[in-house]
Amino acid sequence: MAESLSPCAPRGQCQANMGANASSSNMDANASSAASALVGGSSWRGREPFSIFTVLILTLLVLLTIATFLWNLLVLATILRVKAFHRVPHNLVASTAVSDVLVAALVMPLSLVKELSAGRRWRLGRELCLVWVCFDVLCCTASIWNVTAIALDRYWSITRHLEYTLLTRRRISNVMIALTWALSAAISLAPLFGWGESYSPEQERCQVSQEPSYTIVSTGGAFYLPLCVVLFVYWKIYKAAKFRIGGRKRNAVVPLPEAAQVKEASQEPQMVFTARHAAITFQTDGETWREQKEKKAALMVGILIGVFVLCWIPFFTTELISPLCSCNIPPVWKSIFLWLGYSNSFFNPLIYTAFNKNYNNAFKNLFVKQR
Repeated sequence: MAESLSPCAPRGQCQANMGANASSSNMDANASSAASALVGGSSWRGREPFSIFTVLILTLLVLLTIATFLWNLLVLATILRVKAFHRVPHNLVASTAVSDVLVAALVMPLSLVKELSAGRRWRLGRELCLVWVCFDVLCCTASIWNVTAIALDRYWSITRHLEYTLLTRRRISNVMIALTWALSAAISLAPLFGWGESYSPEQERCQVSQEPSYTIVSTGGAFYLPLCVVLFVYWKIYKAAKFRIGGRKRNAVVPLPEAAQVKEASQEPQMVFTARHAAITFQTDGETWREQKEKKAALMVGILIGVFVLCWIPFFTTELISPLCSCNIPPVWKSIFLWLGYSNSFFNPLIYTAFNKNYNNAFKNLFVKQR
């Protein structure tokens, strides 16, 4: 009776229906999981384990960020603690260290977070994107113009050391620092007032404004103009150094190999003045202290400019070409060029402290006092 009232009276038919229902439910579950995987594919890719090469690259970037921050912070602490550094040109070095510290503290960590996200997408919201892009442009532009100011200061101190007094040098350096940060702020804040858009919520993309007019102005003001200045400065320094070396060789008087006789012609008996093997020179054969200092400064400026150009020219070349020609540059190369530019903030303090023994001595005294 119970069997006749059952919707599947034959037992075999009931078991077959149950198997069919189970298989259909499994198919539905598989289909739903596949759909969720397609919808949230980026999140699944984000959870995939990193390769060994990726881990090594990320480790290097983290170490670069930490080293850039600590090294520039050490330079700032040294300048603040040592009273002898409270003058020109150390105020220019301090301004450069401030911009490089901000790059390491505010820009590089968020850029590293962006590199870790799947597809290099920005998932931190529009407000934080605008802040990050603003500080990125501000600090990097200020770092570039500070390097230019250091090159100009070295150039004037070499070529116009009589006119370029300490008071004049202090005034000009303060003006250059003020102009550096004012120009950097103007370039970085322009997109906030409607000159292009940095954040795209649909694509989850956060980058510097790709408006063609802004690209031309920003890249020109942040890189190409200071590049022209530093190349012109180094060319003038090279010419000045070459002229001085040539002038020193022309002013030197060769020692006389034989006796020089000077006779006084008169009606009286001749008086002979003899100077044997006398060496009369207007300048010593070796380099003077000022020449050694100028040569060292010229070498420092040359290395500073060379590293600056090598670090930033790939990024700014692609940054200028990409919006104008609508070129699709692979994201990997964009990241490489960007971090190569960031590395300039690490090399700056290494260069201008390596050529100054006062910094090395101050570093030693700083650590000794702390112990």
